[in-house]
Amino acid sequence: METRITTLIENSQGEHLSLKTEHGISFLIERAGHKVLFDTGQTGAFAENAEKLGMGLHDVEFVAISHGHYDHSGGFRRLAEINRSFTLITGKNFFRPKYATDGISYEYLGNDFDETFVSYKGIRHQTMQKACSEILPGIYVLTAFPRVHRDEVINPRFVVQTEKGFMPDDFSDEICVAVETPKGFAVLLGCSHPGMKNMLDAAASSLPGPLFAVMGGTHLVEASEKCMEASVLYLKKSGLQAIGLSHCTGEVAVGKIAKTLKGFFRNTTGHALIV
Repeated sequence: METRITTLIENSQGEHLSLKTEHGISFLIERAGHKVLFDTGQTGAFAENAEKLGMGLHDVEFVAISHGHYDHSGGFRRLAEINRSFTLITGKNFFRPKYATDGISYEYLGNDFDETFVSYKGIRHQTMQKACSEILPGIYVLTAFPRVHRDEVINPRFVVQTEKGFMPDDFSDEICVAVETPKGFAVLLGCSHPGMKNMLDAAASSLPGPLFAVMGGTHLVEASEKCMEASVLYLKKSGLQAIGLSHCTGEVAVGKIAKTLKGFFRNTTGHALIV
């Protein structure tokens, strides 16, 4: 059974120069006649790219958004113009307003739609209730990641607005998607704010099979040198055969991973993992 995971949009340009790029990420998963979208980039450009790649979005059944930051949810309004028959899956507190702060001022980084918009469009919405749920045969969504690796800390500049004022963002809304392939599971990451190692550990312990690949963002762009080296070593020991880390991973970390690990590939816009 062939599984195809296509990067509809990413920060970096691939060989298909007519595809648009932006700071964001979006994956289209195709497996056993089903389609699942993971993240929507920051604009509707992912949908234009899908059209250029000959991939329709009108029959997508599920849309999972990794967390409530604009570069992952910003294309949702455009998708709602194309298709409203899917189920939206988010983690808890997904709609809390998210900001970045320098300790003096605040900059909004959150979604440009709310639950009212989703309801008005007639789109079904599910908030994750379990740490691991199979939404379609062989396709899982995971959340509530145990924070085991203490070097994986969330940058304190990320905050959420609550009734009690601004509070540190613990990214309790973060989810990831895992797809079964003949070689094992491919794990798709949005930004890995809870920590890439924490998230992959959770996937390895929850899924009914070994991990084969990882794709997406890891937020190593903000990691210390020590944390970055620990993450590279973790990946080296993981046994993963395909590693397509990009987006917020950062060029320094990507360079280290590319030089150190077998199975690395540059996951640019338009790339597809086909297993």
